[in-house]
Amino acid sequence: MNRSRWLFHPILILIFSILALGTSLFLYIYWYIEVSTGLKSIVKRFNLDAGQVLESQTWVVILVLSILVGIIFMGIFIIFVYNLKTLQLYRLQHNFINSFTHELKTPVTSLKLYLETFRKHELSRKDQLKYIQYMLHDTGRLSNDINRILDLARIESKSYGGELETHDLVKVISRFLEINSHHFQQSEITVSNPEGNAYPYRINSSLFDMLLMNLLTNAAKYNHAEPPEIKISFEVQGKKLYIYVKDNGIGIDKSERKKIFRKFYQVGRSEDMTARGSGLGLYLVEHIAKIHKSKIEVSSPGPGKGSTFTLILPLRRLPPDVRTQHER
Repeated sequence: MNRSRWLFHPILILIFSILALGTSLFLYIYWYIEVSTGLKSIVKRFNLDAGQVLESQTWVVILVLSILVGIIFMGIFIIFVYNLKTLQLYRLQHNFINSFTHELKTPVTSLKLYLETFRKHELSRKDQLKYIQYMLHDTGRLSNDINRILDLARIESKSYGGELETHDLVKVISRFLEINSHHFQQSEITVSNPEGNAYPYRINSSLFDMLLMNLLTNAAKYNHAEPPEIKISFEVQGKKLYIYVKDNGIGIDKSERKKIFRKFYQVGRSEDMTARGSGLGLYLVEHIAKIHKSKIEVSSPGPGKGSTFTLILPLRRLPPDVRTQHER
């Protein structure tokens, strides 16, 4: 069974197909040259008109055949690469469905257990409040998972709505942290802007909030420090603005730094099931960055040494109205 699977491996089939096609081209050229040589000898022997018997030149036909075979080679290679990517996406989706099913099933099972406890037992008000808090936490997990899927659908279909408007990114981030402080009660988040500059940029507010939520949630989730620390800072280099989101979390291995932005990809080394996500957060971050004509990069000294996500945006001049408002 394993041997038959090996024989039908896509790479092996591609190699055999290319070899077969190349051999066919070689044999056809060899046969054509032999036939042309025979025809020339016949033309000489019977004094025939060579222009009528040999209308096409041998090397012209060979060139045309070579171009056609080259196109076929290219077509086969493109189909092969496309099939490999499709297979990879299928595997990622399969892994996503398995892990996401667990993500949904765990809070549902927990909620069911708490509700059965309420139904079967008389609980004191203190215990009721404790279980209600647990249930609110579980419904929050469910809500976050469902929102991730809805956000993915909106972004990929480009139906996220809203126009790009100019906002000071320092104020946007500070406002976001103030509104969503309840999500990060266990973390210490600081925003550093020592020069006190305003950084106006055209953003879609809801999408940018989504980007911040995913970055900060990721920094807090993959973090075993007590407490998790997240530092946000700004730096101007040339004509670009760099926004750093640095944490003291578990870090990222060099081999995974590019993979983490892939759709459905999950860090394989995390054995803690509570720290596993849907594999969509950083994928959404990268796409939201592209929508804003910027890019996201990640660096890390290594596992256990934290990581830094850097949002790189083209620097814009400060409009007069924003400058005046900031100076006040």
